[in-house]
Amino acid sequence: MKNYLLVLILFFIVVSHAQDTKINGISFVASRDSVSLKHTAPLLMINANYAAVMPFGFIESLDHPELLYSTDRQWYGETIEGTKQYINKLQQNDINVMLKPQIWIRKGEFTGHLAMSSEKDWEILETSYRNFILDFARLAEETNVPILCIGTELEQFIMRRPTFWNQLISEIKRFYNGKLTYAANWDEYTKVPFWNQLDFIGVDAYFPISEEKTPTLQEAKKGWQKWKNEMKTVSEKHNKKILFTEYGYRNTDFSGKEPWHSGREQKSINHDNQGTLLTALFEEVWQEPWMAGGFLWKWFIDHDKSGGGLNNQFTVQNKPSQLVVQYFYSIYE
Repeated sequence: MKNYLLVLILFFIVVSHAQDTKINGISFVASRDSVSLKHTAPLLMINANYAAVMPFGFIESLDHPELLYSTDRQWYGETIEGTKQYINKLQQNDINVMLKPQIWIRKGEFTGHLAMSSEKDWEILETSYRNFILDFARLAEETNVPILCIGTELEQFIMRRPTFWNQLISEIKRFYNGKLTYAANWDEYTKVPFWNQLDFIGVDAYFPISEEKTPTLQEAKKGWQKWKNEMKTVSEKHNKKILFTEYGYRNTDFSGKEPWHSGREQKSINHDNQGTLLTALFEEVWQEPWMAGGFLWKWFIDHDKSGGGLNNQFTVQNKPSQLVVQYFYSIYE
């Protein structure tokens, strides 16, 4: 009887630990080159257990209906062949994958504004997008990818064409056996109509946290409170965990004010901001029971030549904040 009770206790400990395991991910940027184990090994150094692989499809303008993908004019890592190679190399280093096909609109136009002006063009876009997602969904099933993200920041598309999205999700589920999410922008996720059909509530978590040039840790934590309450409410409403399909900050002044900005016009370098804001996020959000984890934006395959002290973009590579991520990813393994 004692042995039975001991086994039962150990079982519940293991189950509890498994339920608390976080997705400690990075967004693995596509390159013109293939990857090797050398390129994926640094992820183990920072204790990452997931990577988002992000192939791209391209659209000419916000009102253009045709999506082109996996062409010979794209970088290798953006194609179906390259995506499969990236997945295989990450898996060889025991890194799980979320496959996250995305749209790039010429000149970097915001995908949330993608909308057609006629029924004919909507139907062309839907056919084009369906082919795009289903091709990568088949690859996800073939390569045993555990999470598939079916879209990224497409607010107008999903709000105006709900029937299409319901049908697309149903079709994916016919052959893909992993978990599904959608990457909603931080100001969009409360309105997404199909969360109940997915496994995670995906959020690109560029929430405004602080108006200060260099907020203190306490100020940054305070800035999370209303967003935490909102996410908890949405999570409970749908009985789904929140997954940060993207999160991160630049090492610049005021990087907590409008964290989504990636323009080159910001010239400052402020390593303290990036480290403080990431620490606040991990300490305030990561341990919450409704939080599944997330994917740090972003990580380039050639680690030794990426980031660095003079780089003020989102990557933490070879910056002080890399140690912040490494530390917290070790805590929430």
